[in-house]
Amino acid sequence: MPNRMRSTIFRQLAAAATAALLATFLAPATAQAAAPRESRPVYSYENAIREAVWVDTGLDFDRDGRRDRVAVDVVRPREAAAQGRKVPVVMDASPYYSCCGRGNESQKKTYDANGDVVQMPLFYDNYFVPRGYAFVGVDLAGTNRSDGCVDVGGRSDILSAKAVVDWLNGRAKAYTTRTGTTKAQATWTNGRTGMIGKSWDGTIANGVAATGVEGLKTIVPISAISSWYDYYFQQGAPLYDSGPDALSDYVDSPDARAKCAAVQQKLVDGAPRTGDWTPLWTERDYVKDARKVRASVFLIHGMQDLNVRMKHVGQWWDALAKNGVERKIWLSQTGHVDPFDFRRAEWVEALHRWFDHELLGYDNGIDREPMADIERHPDQWVTSKVWPPRGTDTTTLRPAKGSEAGVGALGLRPGKGTETFTDDPQHGETDWAAQIDRSTPDKAGFVTKPLTRDLRLSGSSEVTVTATPTTSTAHLSAVLVDLGPDTIRDYAASGEGITTLTDRTCWGVSTTGDSACFKETKAKTADVDYTVVSRGWADLGNHASDHQGRPLTPGQAYTITLDLAATDHVVPAGHRLALIVAGTDKDLIDPPSTKPTLTVDLSRTKARLPLVGGAHAFARATAGSAATAAPAATPLDGVAPPRTVHRIPEGGR
Repeated sequence: MPNRMRSTIFRQLAAAATAALLATFLAPATAQAAAPRESRPVYSYENAIREAVWVDTGLDFDRDGRRDRVAVDVVRPREAAAQGRKVPVVMDASPYYSCCGRGNESQKKTYDANGDVVQMPLFYDNYFVPRGYAFVGVDLAGTNRSDGCVDVGGRSDILSAKAVVDWLNGRAKAYTTRTGTTKAQATWTNGRTGMIGKSWDGTIANGVAATGVEGLKTIVPISAISSWYDYYFQQGAPLYDSGPDALSDYVDSPDARAKCAAVQQKLVDGAPRTGDWTPLWTERDYVKDARKVRASVFLIHGMQDLNVRMKHVGQWWDALAKNGVERKIWLSQTGHVDPFDFRRAEWVEALHRWFDHELLGYDNGIDREPMADIERHPDQWVTSKVWPPRGTDTTTLRPAKGSEAGVGALGLRPGKGTETFTDDPQHGETDWAAQIDRSTPDKAGFVTKPLTRDLRLSGSSEVTVTATPTTSTAHLSAVLVDLGPDTIRDYAASGEGITTLTDRTCWGVSTTGDSACFKETKAKTADVDYTVVSRGWADLGNHASDHQGRPLTPGQAYTITLDLAATDHVVPAGHRLALIVAGTDKDLIDPPSTKPTLTVDLSRTKARLPLVGGAHAFARATAGSAATAAPAATPLDGVAPPRTVHRIPEGGR
């Protein structure tokens, strides 16, 4: 055979083999291109379009005679715009872009000479814009470059953010300047919007979702409020010594402070320190409107968050479940901390996949994965197919007298007799738990025998107490405690469970004015002898109604049910479960005007706990238990008492 012919045949065979190999390797890629599973960073972040528009809210809260406009800073991929490709939106509406900063490093927006955003806080724009999303940072009404007034979760807050979703879907007007008449159209987006944010920002996402606005496809509320009454009070017990007017003043722009005195006064008048429910709180209750929610919900919260407390999670989650909302949840051991700072790599991946699924429609399987991720020990996570898990049943446990005053037992059988304690506003849950095995005048404690099996609580608890006060006012606290040694995140320290390091990692693309690199963190832990699992508070004067208090008649018995915060906690074998009933929980609720002594009727007092496996699981876990050991010679160690600070639902940390 001539060499030329052999060469031609070889080239033909080689070409055929190459074609076959290419077909083998490219077929899956072609199929994947037809049904992508992950967005890729194919667009330039440095060359992204950066622009500002002002959206007409339809309101005039600052009463200046013209409709309020909210400032909206947009970062979107230039190539997609040039190709006529419409992109979805990730949106964070916040009051903190100017006054206080966002994230663990308190970043603020910065602008160029044209007024276009240079630095957008956090990593969302750096990461998602190259992947084919637009990022929209909204200055809440009355803050930064927006008109209007901050009304702390009310119509101005919620409708100003909703107006932006409407604009993105072609239903509202926007302008290229704050006072001009040149209109700005959102022709570059398909309107599919996902709202995200921590604390107040996440609260706005909850509120906008509760309007049922079309085009809002998903929300990711992090450490967010579901009802503003429950941020300031719980069943009449004041959680702070000030109201929403102070919070409004904290974030108002100078322009808003000059114009919004009337709104401030309404906040004062509508939120009396009596703890009574008023129309102001009804307007700011998103739970009642859960039936309107169309968006899916990916909820993240710290189980030891003493700022936006876990009660917000339980009532919102249950309402969403009742109304069939698609949902997912992460629960950490931290306090008021963003998942970017306690589980960074896993969080960015999960958020990426969630937005890809919800906003781009990619079938990446995240909707078929376990509903819940729960931090069981620092940096050790477990999953739950649904949350609370199937088989969880409300189980009634009852307190009984012990051999010493205020040191009783907790079990399935009803108790008899009474226990008495005197409110001491200088003590709180850490004092009570430290002295759980000792008789002290400020609390009544009830403890199981050491468990022979693990016992898991998952969901919200409630404690019904029948108590007779000696004065006309009285506050009550109910606390569940896991008694036993453990290493937990130190949620009472300044970082609320994290320590910020000096090294940085990068999540997205950086520019000269906007770095995608953030300081790393690690878990800050504490070795403890006990862990507070859940808490709840009430003013006994609210015994007849959660919404209105009444003066008490000394010497008369009253029955009230305290709502305890949602949680997911395993009490390990060898540990004990305790219920504490006491008065003022120092630095977590404010004391009443008197210092009552309360006598608790044990036969009419009970705890209803969400136990996985129900009463049968509790009976098995306590069967064959040995008697409780003698009281320790020294108090048990826990985390430090809550810090005496005025908290705000801020986006920092």
